[in-house]
Amino acid sequence: MSIPVDLELKKAFGELQLKMQSTRKKIHVIDGQIEVLKKVMRHVEVQSDTLPADTKAYESVGRMFLLTDIEEIKSNLETKVTQLSTRISELEESKQYLEKNLKESQNNIREMLHQRKVLSDKTTLL
Repeated sequence: MSIPVDLELKKAFGELQLKMQSTRKKIHVIDGQIEVLKKVMRHVEVQSDTLPADTKAYESVGRMFLLTDIEEIKSNLETKVTQLSTRISELEESKQYLEKNLKESQNNIREMLHQRKVLSDKTTLL
């Protein structure tokens, strides 16, 4: 009678382990994306801070560059910074959600192991 229970537990345990592995991978990918976005944001901030007002600036438009007013370029860079910070906050929220799922999966595995131990103790007593 304990064999079907062991198979069910084994199957559920395997599924939870796969879920945990995929969640860890997703968290790792999100961490990488956050780091890249932070680097880009720092780079954009440095660019916008170091440009003097009389600098000739060109903005990329497709395959060509157009002479553009420096204030317009700075406003575009500021917009880009706000977009990057918004994306970073979205990724951090997603990461928190995944970490919560990972923790729940770990708790479920612990609970399964505890139940298995209790069942094995009961069968040895009988």
